[in-house]
Amino acid sequence: MTNAIPVPRLRTALRTVPAYRAGKPAASSDAPTYKLSSNENPYPPLPGVLEAATAAAASLNRYPDVACAGLVAELAKQLAVPEAHIATGTGSVGVAQQLIQAVADPGDEVIYAWRSFEAYPIITRINGAVPVEIPLTHGETHDLDAMAGAVTDRTRAIIICNPNNPTGTIVRQEGLERLLDRVPDDILVVLDEAYREFVRDTDAPDGIRMYRDRPNVAVLRTFSKAYGLAGMRVGFAVAHTPVAAALRQTAVPFGVSQVAQQAAIASLQASQELLARVDALVSERARVRTALIAQGWPVPETQGNFVWLRLGHHAAAFAHACERSGVVVRSFADEGVRATIGEPPANDILLEVAARFSTSLGPGPSPDGAPAGLA
Repeated sequence: MTNAIPVPRLRTALRTVPAYRAGKPAASSDAPTYKLSSNENPYPPLPGVLEAATAAAASLNRYPDVACAGLVAELAKQLAVPEAHIATGTGSVGVAQQLIQAVADPGDEVIYAWRSFEAYPIITRINGAVPVEIPLTHGETHDLDAMAGAVTDRTRAIIICNPNNPTGTIVRQEGLERLLDRVPDDILVVLDEAYREFVRDTDAPDGIRMYRDRPNVAVLRTFSKAYGLAGMRVGFAVAHTPVAAALRQTAVPFGVSQVAQQAAIASLQASQELLARVDALVSERARVRTALIAQGWPVPETQGNFVWLRLGHHAAAFAHACERSGVVVRSFADEGVRATIGEPPANDILLEVAARFSTSLGPGPSPDGAPAGLA
């Protein structure tokens, strides 16, 4: 009989933590393949970024600036906020985890919409807090009244993903203000604006403006999406001094490398080029959504750099069809598929697959407005 090998005692909370599923990479083959599964920017780094990163890499034997002073100063200048109100981290998801660590004790509650960014249940449960998931409306948007109604004396944070990932829908100014007016001042409201640069709806709130006179609001932003620095892992929060100070307490020391800091600074200083690239992606977004709607797909209005198809139990089959044709999309089992807006040739392949898939299911709409067979 073999004796069992003893192992260290691990936290019981880990048993309920779901694994994060990264977007599937494009398969290597002789034919062109495109990755539309991770909401990455298809463009290379902005002008001057590679040069700044390469120069910073010459000092890899040294620790980075733990305070990210240069980056914080540039952000404070561009956003017109005090430097003391900025805290950095390893992408906006890293800062989000720092926020939950700062406000939630084991057993406390964190409210967020579902489906939304799949890291939210992970960062909640890993801290021993309890996720309170509020279903999206039939229009794929946050149910703000239900979220406000779910607040209890154990609620410590409410996360609003705006635009929402993976549906692309937004919370509008009036609705957000109504929610904030109902939430007690001692509950942190986190506005996750990872896709802010792609928003064109004039009714969408600007989190930075919202936070200024609301001390319980924190805004998350990132360099991973519009700025094209997903591989660098640098994001930040804007919040009033007590919250920003708590974020610095919960941050992993030296988490943001010097290469990432310098790349982010250079990206901020290339604003004109950034706007041109984002405008091009927004234009492609409109083209793709218009074409999908013409095919009969009920694509919600999206303000992110992606589109959402609610396919139900057909999601995996659609994702496989895309992969066979040379594009990789993000499938959420029995729910839907999210496809990043990529290069025009990649988007064209996506549209071709969608047209074939819709035709294979038969003509006419299903009860939920999708092509026949998707109900």
